[in-house]
Amino acid sequence: MLFPKPMDAETETETETDIGALLSNEMFVSGTQVNYYVICKTKLWLFSHFVTMEQSSDLVSYGKLVHETSYGGTKKEIVIDNRIAIDFIKKGDTLVLHEVKKGKRLDKAHRYQLLYYLFYLKELKGLEDVVGELDYPLLRKKEKVELTDTLKEEIRAILKGIQKVVALPEPPPPSYLRICRKCAYFEFCWV
Repeated sequence: MLFPKPMDAETETETETDIGALLSNEMFVSGTQVNYYVICKTKLWLFSHFVTMEQSSDLVSYGKLVHETSYGGTKKEIVIDNRIAIDFIKKGDTLVLHEVKKGKRLDKAHRYQLLYYLFYLKELKGLEDVVGELDYPLLRKKEKVELTDTLKEEIRAILKGIQKVVALPEPPPPSYLRICRKCAYFEFCWV
């Protein structure tokens, strides 16, 4: 989402400036935006310009319920810098970020959202021993996610793409996909 420049922008670290415009103080990129970029550029633009439809979506509510009721005593949703909201973290020799999803239909978007979290923590925060895990409690499946050099470049390209889409004066025209009918923005795009 677009936010104004933070007050403490003059205290940037060298690590932050190395990433440059990708994670600039003029534009904050959230994990949700990475997810939407992979799914649908129209949805990304609408969400990034505060056209939010998710609060009235039954499927979004169901996904939140799955998240809230899975993994009993685990602390939920850790928010870092108002950019990333990690569902939960397990500490050990390696920090494991967990992202809980209800199904695998959008697994590519899920994976890139988690890769962005890993990228953010490694590149901007300087953490080294961090991996991710996608959790699908309804399917009783887990998928390990690790950030490679190739995937770092893909995340950089996605961040540039997000900036281009969000900067457009109006939303890009939607492309009809199989998932459109279940999207919270369906009526906005197709009715």
